Amino acid sequence: MKSNRLRASLAMMIVLAVALAVIVSAAAEDKKKDAKPPPKPAAKQLPRLLELGSTKCTPCKAMAPIIKEIEKDYKGQIKVESIDVWKDQKAAQKYRVQSIPTQVFFDAKGKEFSRHTGFFSKEDILKTFEKHGIKLKKPAEPKKPAEPKKPGEPEKPKGKK
Repeated sequence: MKSNRLRASLAMMIVLAVALAVIVSAAAEDKKKDAKPPPKPAAKQLPRLLELGSTKCTPCKAMAPIIKEIEKDYKGQIKVESIDVWKDQKAAQKYRVQSIPTQVFFDAKGKEFSRHTGFFSKEDILKTFEKHGIKLKKPAEPKKPAEPKKPGEPEKPKGKK
């Protein structure tokens, strides 16, 4: 009789252990389903230059190639935006533009740290960022095209300078 009780107790313990394993496994699966995927890292915030002007104002027209050049040369280091305030008057109100062109400088957190009204040279724009601790890497110098060979000049061997 003792052995029957022992067998019954052992069988009961095995059943309970299996049941417990099934419950724990099911709970773990539910957790996996409910778990949100890890958040994606936030896009790197960049300092920003905002040019507020118009395609019809003379100083704004002079600024346009400078702004485009800065945007191209410093891509990935600063974000450059241009807004035509005659087409987007709400932007003029939002940024409290009183005269154009106006350049507004923001740090990587979006806080305005400087503002300039009127024509502003590329050098002065870059100095404004630098003055506020924003170091920009200078763009690589474009390679000069090889000078054409003069008539009667012997070919230079390739690979050696």
